[in-house]
Amino acid sequence: MSFLDLLTMSASNLWRRKLRTCLTILGVIIGTTSIVVMLSLGFGLKRSYLKQVESSGGLTTVNVYSGNDYYYWGDEDSSSTEKIELTDEVIDEISQMEHVKFVSPILNAELILKQGVYQCYANVKAMSYDALEKMNIPLEYGSIPTSDEEVRFIFGNNIITDFSNTKTNEYYWDTGELPDVDLKGDFFAIYDTDAYFSSMWGDSEGNKVQAPKKYIVSNTSLVSGGVDEYNEYSYNIYANIDAMKKQLKKVFKNKAIPGQPTTKSGKPYSYWVYNEAYVQVDDFNYVTDVQKAISDMGLQAHSNAEYVESTQKQFSTIQMALGGIGSVALIVAAISIANTMMMSIYERTKEIGIIKVLGCSLGNIRSLFLMEAAFIGFIGGFLGLILSYGLSAVLNKVLARYAGDMFGTGSSVGISYIPLWLSGLALIFAIFVGIIAGFLPAIRAMKLSPLSAIKTE
Repeated sequence: MSFLDLLTMSASNLWRRKLRTCLTILGVIIGTTSIVVMLSLGFGLKRSYLKQVESSGGLTTVNVYSGNDYYYWGDEDSSSTEKIELTDEVIDEISQMEHVKFVSPILNAELILKQGVYQCYANVKAMSYDALEKMNIPLEYGSIPTSDEEVRFIFGNNIITDFSNTKTNEYYWDTGELPDVDLKGDFFAIYDTDAYFSSMWGDSEGNKVQAPKKYIVSNTSLVSGGVDEYNEYSYNIYANIDAMKKQLKKVFKNKAIPGQPTTKSGKPYSYWVYNEAYVQVDDFNYVTDVQKAISDMGLQAHSNAEYVESTQKQFSTIQMALGGIGSVALIVAAISIANTMMMSIYERTKEIGIIKVLGCSLGNIRSLFLMEAAFIGFIGGFLGLILSYGLSAVLNKVLARYAGDMFGTGSSVGISYIPLWLSGLALIFAIFVGIIAGFLPAIRAMKLSPLSAIKTE
């Protein structure tokens, strides 16, 4: 008997008992849907969490800071101390590490931005052009600032909320209304903030200080998104590090630049010391290795990897629990398939005896019943997947906003997610369950005596 003959006979036998077949398939549909939807909730929560982590700092990013003010070399009792600083030499050393995609020093510059009656006390992160470009900052307008032009900024989409009205001292969070600030327009930038405040209130000795020079900043760029959307760039201001160095040297001339090291006499050194460094690792699996290597240098290194790994273990436990709950329904469906196939054998005992007498092999008889069981598993699994996608869409539509509030994204996120591989695995698993459930009935059909089966009414 050919495979096509077995296929035709299996479909015909199932069709003859439509009601029983449909009820059995319904059990498989419920079982498949239960396990897929339960697992999709685990995958959805995990994906939402990873999106939140990515928006708040990235999965392959390591933030590096100078070590403690004094780091002890050698024995703990040693009195010799050496300060660990982020210099160009240290940045080069980090860039040579295995799995480091790129590294950029970050020079933080505190300044005051003014436009009309509004002003903002800003901390600008000055980085290299390559780093700003590779960070893939989503821009609503503008471009990445280069080192060949005057200092210009990339404003985070939420930076406008940091502007206050100098007449009322009110912020956006006080009034609920956005400041009348044109982020595309020109700003006055004051780099010497100490001189600015001293010109208003006098220095420590009460002497009047001349107001510092204001510099015009034009052609700014803006990160995409509204004030109710958050990502890792939302509250930052970025600039090109080379352009910022030139500007700071121009502003302070031979004076000490705030935050930079000086000699005992107060003169600036010839090298730069950076506040932090931005390190991008080529793969998430190597983030902790790079982080440890940087920490071994005496620097502080922080990443989201340590939190993600521990949370992923928790999500894996949740997924196992949800999958276990869903599998109960599939086990019940398997019992239903076994019962259906056993009843089919009792009803078709004479038919089995006849095909045995006609010379049908035991293997063909076994394959016939196993194929019927696999048919039930396939149809139930396929329809269960369709129902699973429908329920997943409904859950995402109804509960997405609650998930967004739970993960602090402020926008809708998918609470249910069905990966493509899960769909394929669920269908194969449903067929496999059907075959396993039909195995014992198929063995029983093989063992029936042909003569006794023919005599059965």
